[in-house]
Amino acid sequence: MHADCEAALLDDGSQQADVWGADWYPSSKEVRYESLINIRPKQGNRSLAITDPAIRAMVERIVRARLA
Repeated sequence: MHADCEAALLDDGSQQADVWGADWYPSSKEVRYESLINIRPKQGNRSLAITDPAIRAMVERIVRARLA
């Protein structure tokens, strides 16, 4: 679950503002950007989806570098 991974990253020293939730679908090599942990009104993200194009691009770059 995204919340469990979020907790592990925060315990390891990651900053909340830098932790975002996304899913990787290996069969289609698709990244989807929806997660409850993405709802962050203080950061301007009021949706389950990551709405900032720059953050989406960064998440995709990291996911593809590690999983593709």
